Amino acid sequence: MFQDDGSSSVTSSPLQAFPMMSVSPGFGSPYPWLRELKSEERGLYLIHLLLACANHVATGSLENANITLDQISQLASPDGDTMQRIASYFNEALAERILKNWPGIYKALHSTRISLVSEEILVRKLFYESFPFLKVAFVITNQAIIEAMEGEKMVHIIDLNAAEPAQWRALLQDLSARPEGPPHLRITGVHQKKEVLEQMAHMLTEEAEKLDIPFQFNQIVSKLEDIDIEKLRVKTGEALAISSVLQLHTLLANDDEFLRKKSLVTPKNANGLNLQRSLQMNQGTLGELLEKDLVNGYSPSHDSASSSPLSLNASPRMDSFLNALWGLSPKVMVVMEQDSNHNGSTLMERLSESLYFYAALFDCLESTLPRTSLERLKVEKMLFGEEIKNIISCEGSERKRRHEKLEKWIQRLDLAGFGSVPLSYYSMLQARRLLQSYSCDGYRIKEENGCVMVYWQDRALFSVSAWRCRR
Repeated sequence: MFQDDGSSSVTSSPLQAFPMMSVSPGFGSPYPWLRELKSEERGLYLIHLLLACANHVATGSLENANITLDQISQLASPDGDTMQRIASYFNEALAERILKNWPGIYKALHSTRISLVSEEILVRKLFYESFPFLKVAFVITNQAIIEAMEGEKMVHIIDLNAAEPAQWRALLQDLSARPEGPPHLRITGVHQKKEVLEQMAHMLTEEAEKLDIPFQFNQIVSKLEDIDIEKLRVKTGEALAISSVLQLHTLLANDDEFLRKKSLVTPKNANGLNLQRSLQMNQGTLGELLEKDLVNGYSPSHDSASSSPLSLNASPRMDSFLNALWGLSPKVMVVMEQDSNHNGSTLMERLSESLYFYAALFDCLESTLPRTSLERLKVEKMLFGEEIKNIISCEGSERKRRHEKLEKWIQRLDLAGFGSVPLSYYSMLQARRLLQSYSCDGYRIKEENGCVMVYWQDRALFSVSAWRCRR
């Protein structure tokens, strides 16, 4: 909420009215009046500037977009309050989208960028430690596997995103305590970075030796979209489990060309914003504003229905991959995905949805880590910032962060021949105890349609669901 120290979040107290301020290019720079805004006014105004800028970008009005980016820069700050921090990364993403109109300039500015595997491992570890989301998914996944593998002597687990060894170390410890003794465990880890897999292999092999569990770790260095199912080497007599953590949505990028041919051209003014009406609102919270004005504050084109949470686009690559997994006959498959619609066909749809989603994530960090925290800054910049950039600035096969709502995953998995596995009482109990161990009380879980939804306040952020082959 808006606090006396100037902070703001997605669950704010009622905002007071403030004079309507035009976002037309007539202001000039450096817009000194922007610095005089109170925190409430600043947070609200940043939202409208971002929406206005995205609208300018979407309609090709680059001069107006440039002026609006400058105004946002006067208010946003990567070390400010929640809304200032979010705005910094959305501002950067919109600017990058504009730059892509000039490939030479864009490539020159990015030619010396270095991506360090060690930094990627570090930021994923920080995400794991800073939030309960992955921990909840791992607890539920491991319990589902233990229950499905009861009495099995040879167990094979395929991890489609083998990035966090903590999950399987915990499973090894649980399996070692089985009354009938531990099974022979084989884990096949899929990741595009060899160093990540080697680190996991070393840690798990060491743990298995300590617990005296027969263990084997197979490494598959590959992107998910390039994986050869035959390399998963499922053997006769093995009981198979599959774990997919925040990965399946990336396959939707491969279907973009197919979807583009079927989509209609969006009318130029279809996403126009009624900013005057919004800015003159005299009551409402920032959370309500995001929910009402961001989601409903534009007029969707006819084809935007194709990206609504309850409709399902044709996804040949996704369908093929899920069918291939079904063909492996897993006893259980557990899927974790972001629960938000970031795969809209238009920029305005994606900005509206992602602004609300990431506002909740940034608010989580605001409630748990100080603003000066280097760890917080790294998670926001290197993880969330890069995801925002991909959602906003990229198109086609480059746009990998195509998060979708649980309803769509239920439809896809059902069509591929999977049936939902209800999560056990003990599984839910473990997840709730884990959340209770956090000092921050904003986290909660709910069971919906036999799946687990992890919430921050009243916003669902992640879903965890278990499946088995339906014959």
